[in-house]
Amino acid sequence: MKRVLLLIATNLAVMVVLSIVVSVLGLDQWLMAEGINYVSLLWFSAIFGFGGAFISLLMSKWIAKMSVGAQVIDGSEGTTQYWLVQTVHKLADAAGIGKPEVAIYEGPANAFATGAFKDSALVAVSSGLLESMSKEEVEAVLGHEVTHVSNGDMVTLTLIQGVLNTFVFFLSRVVGFIVDKAIFRTERGVGPGFYITMIVSQILFGIIASAIVAWFSRRREFRADAGSAKLLGTPQPMIAALRRLGGLDTGVMPDTVKAFAIQNRSRLGNLFATHPPIEERIAALQAG
Repeated sequence: MKRVLLLIATNLAVMVVLSIVVSVLGLDQWLMAEGINYVSLLWFSAIFGFGGAFISLLMSKWIAKMSVGAQVIDGSEGTTQYWLVQTVHKLADAAGIGKPEVAIYEGPANAFATGAFKDSALVAVSSGLLESMSKEEVEAVLGHEVTHVSNGDMVTLTLIQGVLNTFVFFLSRVVGFIVDKAIFRTERGVGPGFYITMIVSQILFGIIASAIVAWFSRRREFRADAGSAKLLGTPQPMIAALRRLGGLDTGVMPDTVKAFAIQNRSRLGNLFATHPPIEERIAALQAG
C-alpha cells in the first residue's frame, strides 16, 4: 500500500512541476488563449503516462509468465525443483521479504524477477541456466534476483518510467501545438502540423527517456550483485556466475522482463543497455 501511495504522490508531484514550468514560461496563458486546456492535457498525460506503467506493474507476473512460457513449480516435481524452491525461499527469508513464486522456463542461460509487491514476487530461471551453472553459481544468481525484489526495483523503475512517460506525453503535445500555430499557422483547432510534430517529438523524447531508464537500470544491477554477495556472505559465487555468463549465450530477453534479467545483451549499444558489461560488474564486486 505504501508503494501505491508513493506512485500516486509522485504522479501528483510531476503534475505540479509541469504546471509550474508552464506558468513560468508563460505557456499557460498562450495555450489558454489558443483554446487549449493545458490542465486537461496534464491530466491526460498523467493518466496515460503513469496509468500505463502502473497497469504493467500490476500485470507484470502474468505478462512475464506468458512472454517466456514460465511454469511455476512448488518443489514436488523433482530434486532440482525442490532445491530451487528451497533456495529461493531461504534467500527471501534472509532478505526479509515474502516467499516469491518460483518458475522455470525453456531458454538460454538467464533468470529474472518481477512483481508489484515484495511479498508476492516471481523469480524465474531458465533451463539453460540450470544446465550450465553449478549450484553455487545458480544460488548467486537467485540472490541477485531476490535482491531486486527486496530493493523494490520493480516499483522504482515503474516510478521513473511513469514520470518520463508523463513528460513525454505532455511535452510532445505542447511542442506540437506551438509548431502548429507558429509555423503552420493553423488558426482554428489543430492541423496536420500538430500531429506530425507531436509524433516526431514523442519519438525523440521517448528515445531520450529510454536512455535515462537504461542508465538507472544499469545502476540497479550493481546493487543487485552486491546484494547477492551480502546474502551469500561472499562475492565469489556471484563473480563466478558472472564469469560463466560472460561465456554463455544468454539470448535477448523479451522487453517485458529484460530490465530484471541477470543479463541482457542490447542490440542498440551501451547507451540503451539495461545491464553494464560483465567486466564492470565483476570489478565492482572485487572492489567491495
